[in-house]
Amino acid sequence: MTIHWCGTGLSAIPGLRRLLEAGHDVAVWNRTTDKAREAVGDLTSNIHAFDIDALGALLSPADVVISMLPGDFHVQLAELAISKQAHFVSSSYIAPEMRALDDKARAAGVALVNEVGLDPGIDHLMAHALVGDYKASAAFDASNEISFLSYCGGIPKIPNPFRYKFSWSPLGVLKALRSPSKSIRDFKELEVARPWDAISTYHAPLPDAESFEVYPNRDSLPFVGQYHFGTDWQIKEFVRGTLRLNGWSIAWADVFKEVETLEGAAGDARLKEMSDQFWDENAYDEGEPDRVVMCVELKAEQAGKTVWHKTYVMDAWGDDRGTAMARLVSFPVSYAIEAVMNGKIAPGVHAAPSDPALVEDWMGKIAQLAQHLEVKNRLA
Repeated sequence: MTIHWCGTGLSAIPGLRRLLEAGHDVAVWNRTTDKAREAVGDLTSNIHAFDIDALGALLSPADVVISMLPGDFHVQLAELAISKQAHFVSSSYIAPEMRALDDKARAAGVALVNEVGLDPGIDHLMAHALVGDYKASAAFDASNEISFLSYCGGIPKIPNPFRYKFSWSPLGVLKALRSPSKSIRDFKELEVARPWDAISTYHAPLPDAESFEVYPNRDSLPFVGQYHFGTDWQIKEFVRGTLRLNGWSIAWADVFKEVETLEGAAGDARLKEMSDQFWDENAYDEGEPDRVVMCVELKAEQAGKTVWHKTYVMDAWGDDRGTAMARLVSFPVSYAIEAVMNGKIAPGVHAAPSDPALVEDWMGKIAQLAQHLEVKNRLA
């Protein structure tokens, strides 16, 4: 049973090294083998130049293919895994084309596991834990009004004038600014064309109380079902979103104005120029600590009174183990790989697990990756 880890970018290395140090049989695939050797050459010589056909030739039943490559490769690698009766793991969101492979994966008896990074990933685990806790509580009542908030952001631990720094190419962040979002506010679906149209303030229950700018991203609505909310629940608020330092919207105001005007090939070219400029001006310096803050909360109200309210709050930053972002993305990927190898995840297409035993196990490990992680009972 071999783990075929594809992609050795910055967010991949800690989880990959964890698997190698644990003695797993790992084949490392990367477009540039020199970069792979630089990252893990002290632990393994089983390093290959990434090639789909070469990978397929070495793939055996029960192996696990991991894609830490750009999203365009995920479905192709998942299809290859199915054809070889191998499993597949990725930290990325489940695309419709990936979801469509569910029947084939079940028929082949293999698991295609996605959304097991930081966000999506750890946030899913927290949501499942909170929903399970609430359902088991004396306060549970289908008539309660439910508010769910999930905010995560990678932010500089040492704030800069731009109020943001980049761990890798800024292009993805810039493209996300052009994406609409859907969420639930005041019992109604809220659709927002651009993130800056829905920025609000979130007061995070950190040890040193801090507030952040937040905004909804992507489409939150499918996660109502994924998090096992009852179909009869009264959902007042449901938001999955991004967290930024206070002052971010002001520092980025000119960026928003320009992004709004960009269209077509010329617009894409300009985005690439902006990305290169931001990387030159606002990338992390060597050894500079990044920071990740995640808050996931569930609140139930009855007749205007809060009857249940808990929040997972996580604060992590770069240290001698590397960046917080890389740890929190790649370690959960490594947990998913081991769960698949041990038969803990059923065949088919899945996101981060909701099984209470796996959630508890993974959250216990994640607590060692963050400098602060707790569940706060907001009624206490």
